[in-house]
Amino acid sequence: MAAAAAAGVGGQALGRSSFSRAASSKTASSPSSPTASGVKLGPNGAAFVSSGIPDLDSILGGGFLLGSVVMVMEDSDAPHHLLLLRAFMAQGIVHKQPLLFAAPMKEPRTFLGALPAPVASSKEDARQRAVMGSSDGRASDEGLRIAWQYRKYFGDERTSSAEHRDNKQEFSNDFDLRKPLERHLLNAQHIECISTQDADTLSALQDHCSTFISRHPRKDGGNLNAGRIAIQSLCAPQCGYFGKDWDMVSFIRSLKAMVRASNAVAVITFPYTVLSDSFCKRWQHLADTLMSIKAIPDEDKDLAKLLTGYQDMVGFLHVHKVAQTNSQVPVILEASTFSLKLRKRRSLVLERLNQAPVDGSSGPSSGASGSCSSSVQSSQLDF
Repeated sequence: MAAAAAAGVGGQALGRSSFSRAASSKTASSPSSPTASGVKLGPNGAAFVSSGIPDLDSILGGGFLLGSVVMVMEDSDAPHHLLLLRAFMAQGIVHKQPLLFAAPMKEPRTFLGALPAPVASSKEDARQRAVMGSSDGRASDEGLRIAWQYRKYFGDERTSSAEHRDNKQEFSNDFDLRKPLERHLLNAQHIECISTQDADTLSALQDHCSTFISRHPRKDGGNLNAGRIAIQSLCAPQCGYFGKDWDMVSFIRSLKAMVRASNAVAVITFPYTVLSDSFCKRWQHLADTLMSIKAIPDEDKDLAKLLTGYQDMVGFLHVHKVAQTNSQVPVILEASTFSLKLRKRRSLVLERLNQAPVDGSSGPSSGASGSCSSSVQSSQLDF
């Protein structure tokens, strides 16, 4: 009796382990995963959408948090904030996410023609290299034999899971700033453009944002349908409501409350130099994620000597605050200032600042430079 009971328990345990493995593989290949719509789940019930810059997603802990307001402080000397805004908008269009764009220009839809196209993914490059490298018949036969063995042991479920991973869209893409986004992607998406140049009040923009956000209510689990709101230069002098500081603060508060209860992300850029110090502090406090961008002068010889890779830098990105949800622990970054570079003159990358090595031969003597050395002149311990 005891042996029979032990055999029965062992059979049940074995059955549970095999059943759990099959369920996990089925879950992994389920097409209803939230990542299928360009949304990635994070800790503490957080959900993220990509900023369009893979390095920035890694810095922020996953990307832009759903239900948050992201603010970017513009540089008055160069429009580098448009690089971030274009990447954010292009990433949403690639993921087929609805977009609401507002800008102080007569025809804001013309801005869509400046959105960059995604660069060919590394998976596609690896697949092409594999095809080119399979000219040897023996390598091809070996690959077919291995594939047949995997099919024999794991069945068609493993094959379908691999095909689903290959067809699944990447969460974050690298974009080619020299190549515009294909027109058929712009025509196929739900894109709404609003001009804020001649608007005397913010009521029209607020109504458009309310209608847009109402289509993306907060949902837990399932296939998350995310929306993106991009507002360029909210307090620019070209806007008709310029100078109405309290109205703009009230609009940001209302937008933050609406976005917080939705599956949408709002990115706002603003020229902080046109605001007074008190209202600029209010704007920064209302932002869930706050960043500032600063252009690099063309010829700064002192800065070129101080930093490595200065020739490839186009600006600096400073992260002041990172959004968080369901947690009271503040986000502490390893670094807050990053260099904005162009990789191969087409893709945006962010790197931590590295100080250039000091050339002792060209500088002053060690005694005059205040270096760490012994007080005795004849000492051999001289660094």
